[in-house]
Amino acid sequence: MEPTSLAGASRGRDTNGDEPPVEFRAALAALATVRTRPEIVLEHIPAPQRLAPWAHAVGAHVAEGDGSDDDLEVASARFIVLFDPEGHEAWNGTTRCVGYLSAATDEELVDDSMFSEVAWSWLTDALIESGAGHHNVGGTVTRTASTRFGDLAGPEHTVDVEMRASWTAEDTALDRHLLAWLQVLGNAAGLPPPGVRLLGPSDRAGGETL
Repeated sequence: MEPTSLAGASRGRDTNGDEPPVEFRAALAALATVRTRPEIVLEHIPAPQRLAPWAHAVGAHVAEGDGSDDDLEVASARFIVLFDPEGHEAWNGTTRCVGYLSAATDEELVDDSMFSEVAWSWLTDALIESGAGHHNVGGTVTRTASTRFGDLAGPEHTVDVEMRASWTAEDTALDRHLLAWLQVLGNAAGLPPPGVRLLGPSDRAGGETL
């Protein structure tokens, strides 16, 4: 599988049909350069209509399988850019990044009292490591355990993690901010580090050497 990208990104949405500001166009151009690991599929999705004069949104998902329509989605995310050229007092800036993700995770983690703190550190560490200048970061981490009864299809026990976060970008290099959020998505989905392939049953039995 090849890395996916956002080449051909749209210009974003405004409320009046005006030409996008230069700063916003530069931010979208940076997003269009993002190429992510092949397990994560990117797509353009509708942006919110009333949160800012200009907005743009990207969707991402991780699925288990061979790339067919029957693959099971194990994690999904949204990355939204809100831009107000006049600035926003609550943001302390002009550009706000908003991220949402949901992922099926290890059942044992629901009993780990430190899991929420660890999950939040995925974001703060990723923003720093990617060089994404930011401030005013905030959000929530929620864990949910479910048990199926009766004739409902699916595994009997499932555990999901949901993260909502937002932060103010300090420049137009939003590729760094999106890549940081995709790193969080990969962690939540349990993906190995880029370039590392986990051994499958046939590997362990057949002696394939990495």
